[in-house]
Amino acid sequence: MTSPSPAPPARRSYDVRSVERSEVLRYLGYAGQELTPELDARIDGVVAACLAACRPQGVVRVFDVAGRGEKDGVPVIRLAGTALELVGCSIDEHLAGAVAVGVLAATVGMGVEAELRRLSLTDPVAQVIFDASATAAVERAADAAEADVVAQAAARGLFCGSRFSPGYGDLPLSTQPVLLDTLDAGRLLGIRLSPALLMSPTKSVTAVVGLFERPRPEAHASCAGCPCCDFCVLLRAGSTCH
Repeated sequence: MTSPSPAPPARRSYDVRSVERSEVLRYLGYAGQELTPELDARIDGVVAACLAACRPQGVVRVFDVAGRGEKDGVPVIRLAGTALELVGCSIDEHLAGAVAVGVLAATVGMGVEAELRRLSLTDPVAQVIFDASATAAVERAADAAEADVVAQAAARGLFCGSRFSPGYGDLPLSTQPVLLDTLDAGRLLGIRLSPALLMSPTKSVTAVVGLFERPRPEAHASCAGCPCCDFCVLLRAGSTCH
């Protein structure tokens, strides 16, 4: 099968209307403690305010694997038509057998960033809850971006693995500048990097997803429980990726 040329990057807006309350509690460090009715209601109110402030957007591109080799004795995967190199034993194992790689970036925008700064000065409790809510929201935006990769994979008769971000395992954070440039994420999403390679807006996610000729062992056997389910183009069209 002849692979299509990668489409130029385009910004997508995602409809993230809810987050799992259990995820917000997990990011808050909740471990079964009793919640007072007042705190329970406070969490719900702050989550709603966070979702109202979010502007979830993302950019996705898919590239063929151009080659595999080593750099200074460490495995490296090179992607066709881009300077992006995925270096490390962890990503080499994660993408073993991949014929193409989806590259994504997602963010919930600077409005969330501004509100976090305001709350840090006016309401520290709400700031902590808002921060946890925003983390859950950007992961949902990343799920939506991943669903776009799944749709592109299905169009090529391929199957997706799970996403893997710079900083996981030994895939270095120094991957970030080239990854973001490859997606034109600075212009399209407003994502910038600090000298320490931390993203702004802080509630942003980058990741890569392998595309394979056969279903992956870690793939969901059904749509139930799949994090991409709410955003799945295939499901809306009456088909699935499995």
